[in-house]
Amino acid sequence: MNTTYSFEIYNSASLLPSEWNSLASDNIFLTREYLEVLENSCPVNMICHFIGFFSEEKLIGIALTQFLFAEKLESFGERDQCLKTSVRNFALKNFASHVLFVGNNMLTGQNAYAFDPNIKQSKAIKTLHKAINQLKKDLKASGKKVHITSIKDFTAVEIEPLQAEFKNNYTFSTQPNMIFDINENWKSEQDYIDALSKKYRDQYKRARKKAEGIEKQQMSLSDIRKYDDVIYDLYFHVAKNAPFNTFFLARNHFSFFKEIMKDDFLLYGYFLDEKLIGFNTLIKNGNVMDTYFLGYDESVQREKMLYLNMLYDMIAYSIKKGFAAIVFARTALEIKSSVGAKPVKMYGLITHTNALINHNIARFFNYLEPKTDWQERNPFK
Repeated sequence: MNTTYSFEIYNSASLLPSEWNSLASDNIFLTREYLEVLENSCPVNMICHFIGFFSEEKLIGIALTQFLFAEKLESFGERDQCLKTSVRNFALKNFASHVLFVGNNMLTGQNAYAFDPNIKQSKAIKTLHKAINQLKKDLKASGKKVHITSIKDFTAVEIEPLQAEFKNNYTFSTQPNMIFDINENWKSEQDYIDALSKKYRDQYKRARKKAEGIEKQQMSLSDIRKYDDVIYDLYFHVAKNAPFNTFFLARNHFSFFKEIMKDDFLLYGYFLDEKLIGFNTLIKNGNVMDTYFLGYDESVQREKMLYLNMLYDMIAYSIKKGFAAIVFARTALEIKSSVGAKPVKMYGLITHTNALINHNIARFFNYLEPKTDWQERNPFK
């Protein structure tokens, strides 16, 4: 019997089928609760859609898309001021200001979709293709033309079935996902320290000594609400000074995240003389810990090696709680490498609606994706 698959596009998490979470059991970032957070506290220049896939009446797949429109964005990132940056920003505003992401542009890793393992994968991917095309038509009908469609973030193995279906798309590779695998024999932070070579044990000791006087506190929902504006200002300082940005979070993002996700979302505040000078966030995703956004006062960060201390704190907590790995994501590749994270190459697919640009998409993509030179470190004995 040759059953055809169908799809339904939803513009609100409240409309999702009741059995949605049964397909998101392996990924918190596809659950109804997380999608509610995304819908209600997403960046001002983002519209989220959720896709359900069906075999007759049975839900067999789920997917997330994000439509980003750059006209509401104040900045693409202010750190690098040069001719190439100006060319890139001009290209973004004029030829790539409307981008449809299949997946989550706020995270690193395969958070695009999940299918029932018993279905036929090639047929499911073909139905995904149909759903994307329908969503683009729907967006165009509402006055929002999609310039670029990007399906992200996949490992070399994960990308293969997509390449077979999306034949006219350009396969690109961006900065790697930095993954910290936790040795199963480690039971405490001390076990991690003991595994470091002398050079990196000295780095650890120096960072910890620099951080003397800073108090770290896990913040409750009421704490986060109390410090909402300070948290956002610390986040925004880091975000706008990044080399490249396609969105900025909503001001209520962290408090709303904590309200909905409760103990699966952790926000740690760092205080100096009773003043909040930094924070980081963690998300429990099964047996994997995902790092999320952070922020800090730049002057204190330099003096106290605050960012490096945050990385050590994340490692210590994850070891103590028995997690198997930490997803450190992109950015700051070298310093993450220095604490033991390893790069995993990630791939995506991209296509442009303009035929001429699409023909030269590889060259065009080089303007959109800043290159990063970095040296991989190995801190272990």
